Amino acid sequence: MVDKHIPVQHRGKQLDLEEKRVLATEADAKAFFVIARNNLLNVNQWYDIATLPAATFTLMDIMANKVKKTKAEQGDYVRIDIPGPGPSAGDSYDWVKVEKIQEETTDNTEVCSITLRPTHHPTKDSGDTAHFFDSEATSTLIVKRVGVEITASYHGRNEVVNTDTQKTVDKLRNIVIGWSAKLGFSNPQWESLVKGLVKTNK
Repeated sequence: MVDKHIPVQHRGKQLDLEEKRVLATEADAKAFFVIARNNLLNVNQWYDIATLPAATFTLMDIMANKVKKTKAEQGDYVRIDIPGPGPSAGDSYDWVKVEKIQEETTDNTEVCSITLRPTHHPTKDSGDTAHFFDSEATSTLIVKRVGVEITASYHGRNEVVNTDTQKTVDKLRNIVIGWSAKLGFSNPQWESLVKGLVKTNK
């Protein structure tokens, strides 16, 4: 069921991370899944949800205005503020777009996923992808319940450094940040968010 939520890997790096929790009863698991699903879609709160936050994620509209809502929708933009310098193409921020949100439910299983893809700054005409990975890369976050087990996972696909940009300074920045990410330095950010999505108070 989960595989259909994840884009196909063609080139570049692939990254998969997973965290699980087992609840006492199926009723507890169903209730906790609702919380995990709401947290997954509440992009504006990912910084607070992460167990060791680093990057800040902000929902934005097509005019690059902040969107104060608790549930992301397909077509929304997400502005990412990561430590260090950002690309000038994105006004010092990395940008992704909510490409797809998918949900499935069967008798024993519930799944919700959100897929993000690097994109241009919504109000700029240059067309430059404002992200250290190029526009073929995707990041998919999933929460799933099977019986009493809750799983949160991250799936990075086709992660290729973005060097197709007009400004040399952006190209150099993307090479440094992108290769650092490919070497694993971005893993803690996603691991932290995945853990936060299934964190309980126990």
